[in-house]
Amino acid sequence: MALNNTYDACEPYDPYDVYDARPVQQETAVGAGAMLLLLVLLGTAIGMGTAGWLTGLAFAFASWAVLSRALHRSRLPSFGPANRVTLGRAALVGGVTALVADSFRSAPPVTLLVGLTAVALILDGVDGRVARRTGTSTPLGARFDMEVDAFLILVLSVYVAMDLGPWVLLIGGMRYVFVAAARVWPWLTAPLPPSTARKTVAALQGVLLLLAGADLLPRLANAGVVAVALGLLVWSFGRDVRWLWRRSRVPAAPAGTVPELVAR
Repeated sequence: MALNNTYDACEPYDPYDVYDARPVQQETAVGAGAMLLLLVLLGTAIGMGTAGWLTGLAFAFASWAVLSRALHRSRLPSFGPANRVTLGRAALVGGVTALVADSFRSAPPVTLLVGLTAVALILDGVDGRVARRTGTSTPLGARFDMEVDAFLILVLSVYVAMDLGPWVLLIGGMRYVFVAAARVWPWLTAPLPPSTARKTVAALQGVLLLLAGADLLPRLANAGVVAVALGLLVWSFGRDVRWLWRRSRVPAAPAGTVPELVAR
């Protein structure tokens, strides 16, 4: 959800208004460097295989490229403290991704996987608070935070699915299916009202998947935990889709009747 980088047609064009993207681009480069450093540390510590290395490198490069392009389009004057927290969390997610990819060859150290994931989940509650307290909330920052969350859930669902079965992938793939469906049915792209329930369900997905992947409970109990997570997610998405569908059925009101509808 990048901001438009074109000049407003109602504003005079200023040839001296030149956007300098170097400060924010330097920070994305530092973030990519942090991802690579973490990857080297993990590879050295556990003797990571080719799949882990390639997946980790691909994640670091793709994250840097997508974020750099989004920052250039949004023309942010500075990267902001909240985005730095999210960037650090993205580096941890890159490490988790490499470990999960390497787990197809051999089981990764569960303690290391759980530790990286737990820190990433804890930081998920930090960047939003930092953005609000510093007054640096932006649409790009919110989108960046959401994409990191969604990818971490996808990676965790892949890891847990190796033990419980492919049905667990529904948790990680549901958000991406929703995005794909929105290209077919544009009414799904309408903004949703704020919802504490939606935020709670989203936060629980990572916690419950991490609990199932930590191998602390019997297999049947882990299946029950993941089933609860999937049920909550289906309920949350179903409620939002129903709300969006009902909203799309309401005909557009004439301009003169808007105040009356608002009053009602």
